[in-house]
Amino acid sequence: MKKTIIISLLLGGSIFAANYSGMIENPDASKIIKKDLLGPAKTYIMAEGCISTDSQPIARGAFIFHNLNGEDSKETPPEGLSRTNEDGKFKQYGNCVACHNIEGANGAGNIGPDLTGYKTNFIDTHARDNQFVYQKIADARTDNPDTHMTINLTTKLFNEREICDIASYIVSPK
Repeated sequence: MKKTIIISLLLGGSIFAANYSGMIENPDASKIIKKDLLGPAKTYIMAEGCISTDSQPIARGAFIFHNLNGEDSKETPPEGLSRTNEDGKFKQYGNCVACHNIEGANGAGNIGPDLTGYKTNFIDTHARDNQFVYQKIADARTDNPDTHMTINLTTKLFNEREICDIASYIVSPK
C-alpha cells in the first residue's frame, strides 16, 4: 500500500512538473512597451478663434474640467458633448479637479497648480497668454519634461475643440 501511494505521488508530481511553457503566451514585451511609450513632446498652435467668451464652449469646458463622467455621470453634458464615444462606450472626460483647484470646484486636488483666479492673476497681467494655456492642456511636456499632467492632445484623450473649451473655461471670468 505504501509503495502504491509513493508511486502515485511520484507520477502525479511528474505530471505537474512537466514543461507547459509552450501553452503559455509569451508576447514580446519590448513591442508592447514601444507601443505604449509616448512620442516626443509636441508643440501645438491653437487655431484662430479657439478661445471663446461664448457661454456654450465655456460650459463644455467647465463640464470637462469638473467631471470624470463615464457610466457614473449623473449630469447631462452640455450641448456639443456626448456621454459616449463613437463606438458607444462611455467617454471619460477630464476630471481636472482631481489635481487642480478652481472656482466652484468640489473636492479639488492639490497636486497641480491652483487655477483659482487664473484670468486675473495670469491672463490680465500678461504673465501668460491663451496659447500658453492651450499648450499646457494639449501637451505640458514642452516646458516641463517631468510633468505628471496628462498628455491630452498628443494621446488623443481630447480633441482640439475640447482643448479649446477647457482653455476657454480656465481663462473665463468666474
